[in-house]
This record gives sequence, structure tokens and C-alpha cells, in this order.
Amino acid sequence: MKRLFIPVTLVAALATPSFAQDDDGDSLSLMERGARMFMEGILKEMEPAIDDLGALAEEFGPAMRSFAQQMGPALRDLMEQVEDWSAYDAPEILPNGDIIIRRKPDAPDYVPKEGEIEI
Repeated sequence: MKRLFIPVTLVAALATPSFAQDDDGDSLSLMERGARMFMEGILKEMEPAIDDLGALAEEFGPAMRSFAQQMGPALRDLMEQVEDWSAYDAPEILPNGDIIIRRKPDAPDYVPKEGEIEI
């Protein structure tokens, strides 16, 4: 994340329009110096948060890979079965831990596919 933030910030700083230079033309204008100091300050303030985010990503990386390996096939099957996600409400967790996804009341009637048993 840190590797991505610094180049994006530099590109943003370079993409801003240049302001009028001092009379001698060699030094930065007051606005440019102020913008540079502002960006350097932001980078210094954000560095600990970016480092923490990188550590968090390293910590959760193996768990997320494991989750994707275990749940990937089941989620793929679910995605193939549901044709229109807009016909469903947000998932709901019941007190016993079950997760249900209800059809919206105004959704069109469900028509089972051939060979599918309606429960």
C-alpha cells in the first residue's frame, strides 16, 4: 500500500497547474513551496497509518487465502444459481447464526428451472 500511495501522491502533486514563478524565474513560487510543504507534511502524518495497514494486510493475507480456497467453490455455485441479485434483500444473520437472503416482496415470482424441485 505504501508503494502505491507515494507514487499516486507524487503524480497528483505534479498534475496540479504550476503557479506564477518569482521574478527571477529560478525559485519556486510561494504557492508551490506551500503546496510542497503541505504534501510532505501529509506524507509524514500518513506514514504510520500506511505501515499499520501493510502489517494488517500481511496478518490477514493467509486467512483470506484460506477463506477463498474453502468458500470459493460454494460462492461460485451460488453466483451461478442466482440470476438477478436485485430481487433479494441484504443478507440477514439469525440469532442461531444462520444467514438467510430473502427475496424482496415486490420481486417477480420465482420460476424453478427444469429438473429443479421447489421447496
